[in-house]
Amino acid sequence: MKRSLPPLTALRAFEAAARWGSFKQAANELALTPTAVSHQVRALEDRLGLRLFERRTRQVVLTEAGRRLGASLNDAFDRMADAIDAVKPRRASVTITTTPAFAAQWLLPRWHALAGAHPHIDLRLHAGNGLVDLHGGTADLAIRYGKGGPYAGLQTNLLLADRFMPVVSPSLTLRSPKDLARHALIHFEWHRPDAGHPSWELWFAQAGVKPGGLQDLRFTDESHAIQSAVAGQGVALLSEVLVRDEVRRGLLRMPFGPVLEGMVYHLVWPEAPVKPEVDEVARWIREEALGA
Repeated sequence: MKRSLPPLTALRAFEAAARWGSFKQAANELALTPTAVSHQVRALEDRLGLRLFERRTRQVVLTEAGRRLGASLNDAFDRMADAIDAVKPRRASVTITTTPAFAAQWLLPRWHALAGAHPHIDLRLHAGNGLVDLHGGTADLAIRYGKGGPYAGLQTNLLLADRFMPVVSPSLTLRSPKDLARHALIHFEWHRPDAGHPSWELWFAQAGVKPGGLQDLRFTDESHAIQSAVAGQGVALLSEVLVRDEVRRGLLRMPFGPVLEGMVYHLVWPEAPVKPEVDEVARWIREEALGA
């Protein structure tokens, strides 16, 4: 059926002016001048043979016909927008959740490479110390640190085994554990305390050295403890996984042992069905961990 309609540009200009109650605001929305909007509306009125606005001093007011047409056009444009959105191809997205420290020290330095390898996927990061339910839709993949599960209903892949040792800025002189007495010890809080977590107390017991030194520095976040060590503020007992890049760049060094065994990082994600893009990102992270 042939439709006899006014020009779409005139209908868009009128609908915007009716919705805003202002030619100026409609012009801002449509990237036109108020004069151009006024001309479009006037052309529509001439086409229809009726007035849609009453022009008053510095004000335009819809007529009854204008109100009816404005409401109908607003509904029609909304339905057109919905129809266009419905047929647009949806970009795939993958949300990864992990701890703030692992995100800052391991994942974010690799984020650009991860995104570059998957330009068709919108990557999102959820960093937090709380345990995220991967069946709830908040995240698609999780990198979890612990003893290894159990992770019921989830696929798991061992990423990295961790260990802890003293690390220090090259600006500080330490040759043996006895030199610790001349420096502050840096601590951070475990968010889920466990008697088996590496600590300075466990390290001194294994080293056979009496604890002691300058005033301790304590942080609630592990990444803050790392930055404090980089700044030369003391000696920290830190994850080798998380400070590996700083050691490679010469920002930190590991002066001596002993080494304490930490726990492990696992990549976990829901069992089938799994979106192809989740498999892609999981595969990239696994391969990156192998080369880390």
